[in-house]
Amino acid sequence: MSLRPTLETRRATPTMEGAGVHLHRAFGFRDPSELDPFLLFDDFRNEDPSKYSKGFPWHPHRGIETITYVLSGSVDHGDSLGNAGTLGAGDVQWMTAGSGILHQEMPKGNETGQMHGFQLWGNLPSSLKMTAPRYQDVRGTEIPEVIDDDGTVVRVVVGSFWGRTGPVDGIAADPQYLDISMPPGVRKTFPIDTYRRAFAYVFEGEAAFADASRPAGVLLEKEVAGQEVNIRDMSGDRTLIRFGSGDEVTVQAGERGARFLLVSGAPIAEPVAWHGPIVMNTQEELRQAMADLRNGTFIQPAH
Repeated sequence: MSLRPTLETRRATPTMEGAGVHLHRAFGFRDPSELDPFLLFDDFRNEDPSKYSKGFPWHPHRGIETITYVLSGSVDHGDSLGNAGTLGAGDVQWMTAGSGILHQEMPKGNETGQMHGFQLWGNLPSSLKMTAPRYQDVRGTEIPEVIDDDGTVVRVVVGSFWGRTGPVDGIAADPQYLDISMPPGVRKTFPIDTYRRAFAYVFEGEAAFADASRPAGVLLEKEVAGQEVNIRDMSGDRTLIRFGSGDEVTVQAGERGARFLLVSGAPIAEPVAWHGPIVMNTQEELRQAMADLRNGTFIQPAH
């Protein structure tokens, strides 16, 4: 087994999208090859409805897949194909935009005004860029949850882990998307197939991710629940950790425990031509998509 090195640790950046939704972007609109097949990851979290209630009105997508995972509050959605529904706390939606879709997403807070969710964009290979759009809406009760002896809880949102398989399937990026909660002081190793690109995103508590480039025991300064913790390397709320190649990731939770997403997928390794919500392979394809938007042919007829 080989430990994946930590290539980069960075805080998510505040930004605004849609009609004025305040969110934090962990990555996106930089180098699309660094986390191929993933393009963008947003954390939309707020307790002030004025900072999210105007939502994401009608907008187009082509050439990508999006996964929306709601933790608190809800998201009403509708699209140009006549689909409509509501994602509640714990629910997941994977949308394959494919050849093109127009949709809207309107977040609502819970009874105390809290709204929290994530959106991840996965690229589509050239052979599937113009595939027919589709949705997979999954209720939180359908997502398998595994509890280990040390109290670690893993929700298998997409992919397979510890003998359980998430309900979302047929995704081009062949992703594994795990929501992991670890009690204070617990140290654990999670396997990841070597062919996948991988990242973690900490959103509660704090965690230290072991680095293959540093000898074991260096900078260990404190004990929590009888285990050593690398305090100076702790990653806290809204932190992205990008990993290099290997087949496992080792994590140690801090004194407040840790909750994080661990996401991996198979690289597509194709050229990317990207403008806003449209991601194609060439500039010519991108120009065609923009022309389709202007002349009303963006939504392709069903085959």
